[in-house]
Amino acid sequence: MHPQRPAQFQRIVQFACAAAALVLAAGTRCAADEPKSGFAIHDGDRVVFYGDSITQDGGYACFVEEYCRTRFPGLDVRFYNAGVGGDTVQGGGAGEVRVRLDRDVIRHKPSIVTIMLGMNDGHYRRLEPATLASFTDGYRAIVAKVRQALPGARIYLIRSSPFDDVARPPDFEPGYMDVLRKMGEAVAEIAREQNATVVDFGGSVAEGLKLAVHNDPERAHHLLPDRVHPSPAGHILMGATLLRALGASAVVSRVEIDAEEAKLAKAENAKLSDLKVSAGLITWNELDQSSPLPLNFKDANVELAQIAGADLESLDSEELVVRGLPKGRYEVQVDDKVIGSFSGSELARGVNLALLDTPMRWKAYPVVWGSEEGRNVQLLERNLRHGAAGDQGAVAAADFLLAKDESDQALRSKGAIPVERHFRVQFVP
Repeated sequence: MHPQRPAQFQRIVQFACAAAALVLAAGTRCAADEPKSGFAIHDGDRVVFYGDSITQDGGYACFVEEYCRTRFPGLDVRFYNAGVGGDTVQGGGAGEVRVRLDRDVIRHKPSIVTIMLGMNDGHYRRLEPATLASFTDGYRAIVAKVRQALPGARIYLIRSSPFDDVARPPDFEPGYMDVLRKMGEAVAEIAREQNATVVDFGGSVAEGLKLAVHNDPERAHHLLPDRVHPSPAGHILMGATLLRALGASAVVSRVEIDAEEAKLAKAENAKLSDLKVSAGLITWNELDQSSPLPLNFKDANVELAQIAGADLESLDSEELVVRGLPKGRYEVQVDDKVIGSFSGSELARGVNLALLDTPMRWKAYPVVWGSEEGRNVQLLERNLRHGAAGDQGAVAAADFLLAKDESDQALRSKGAIPVERHFRVQFVP
């Protein structure tokens, strides 16, 4: 999905773990504006993703963070992954639900909370009325506690991603996917009761499975390789679904140049300077307010997500339009890097630079590397607190990791701020 991390990014968690081990042994904002697009995440927000192993895997949560930090790099926002493998509405291996909510959600004082549970609550068998009632009561109690402790928080209730009964035959009729669908209906009812927003991962991924089976049956099962846990492609699909529920828009930037009139026709989310138009050559400097998502559209996981209906271009449009060019082919360069060759008619229709290997995309890659490392640091911090049992060394190590994560998140936003680029559109004989 993205290039190999540089060595300094690979060392972040190693450093954090080493520091935590030492302590255990000792103890025994920038210039960008607020989003104008209606996006639900704002400056100062703290976002917690609560759930089971699917959330702990982190892909969809990281995707939301990556969008926010690249699209609105001036915002000071914090993201926390509170997913724990095996969790149900009663909690699980990291503590009962009351402890989990206090330690892993409420402690962060979030302004946005997403909740996705259900995969483990159905016990992977036919749905019994008592099972559905227990799930519904437990889920309702979680929402009530969050509402009570965080009265101003915006809550998003996510219908669980499905069990794969599409690319593979169900183990029983009508299948575990249908069990999760019925549990998702209960989640939607709770959302209506609590005036919360419901997000349907079950529907989007199930539909994605059907599209994948139709379009690429040999790869369809890779969306949910073990039938439960989404692959990176599945997480991209879920992340895109959540972003749309959050009101995410497509525009990274849009620049329109009229070559005949030798002028800038339009600049959205971008500032241009030193525009020069001569025979066969157009040059200018451009400073965008956003960066494209750090996605390689030739990567197998991104391709599979697209086959499954992620429609990533509707979230990632960095459009360059040049009208009035004579017939022929034109080479587009950014900072002396050739990014593609296009006909005059293609440029007149518009080229989405977000699909291409550009310096702007490379500027965004540290965000994805950092979000993945941050998830690992948060997991270690939570595990230390869960296992502390009064051990002050473990608590000190966890505090250190939390402070490090807070600092790293602030740096990730600042690092995503775009820089000015030099563009050339040149006729190719």
